[in-house]
Amino acid sequence: MEGDTLVTVVVIILAAAIMVIFPLMTMADRTDDVTQLVLESTLAEFADEVRYTAVITEDQYEKLIESLAATGNTYDIEMEIKVLDENPGKKTAQAQATKYGENEYYSVFTEDILDVLDKEGKYKLTQGSFFIIKGKNDNMTLADQLHNFLSSVSGSENYANQAEKSVMITGN
Repeated sequence: MEGDTLVTVVVIILAAAIMVIFPLMTMADRTDDVTQLVLESTLAEFADEVRYTAVITEDQYEKLIESLAATGNTYDIEMEIKVLDENPGKKTAQAQATKYGENEYYSVFTEDILDVLDKEGKYKLTQGSFFIIKGKNDNMTLADQLHNFLSSVSGSENYANQAEKSVMITGN
């Protein structure tokens, strides 16, 4: 009889845990889904604004950071500008002497962009350049914690929310 009582207590405790943990996991997963949508749309809005205005302002960047902070997560934001470096010189090695040289791109990364924003308040881009922005949360969300707890994996590098947007600068 005592063995049956112990089994019954264990089963009740497991049932109670399942009734709490799985709905909590479902809610946490849905929260991560909504946060992912916010991240994607916020990065897309920022990139599209940069595309058409050909400028990144300090106010735009602060607005981006504030919008992402409203999700309750912290994010690592990386920006890259592939600046069009036109080479209008003629290439004599090609069959046509009137054919112009190839265009080259060089990259400017987040740290340099933020330095210019701090000093000048805006970063001007040239038409034809590419702007790439990436964001990923750098904190463990509740869903991450629950998944790690259930699968006994700790310190995982799995980020629930990450997004990237790239655009070609069309504005002047």
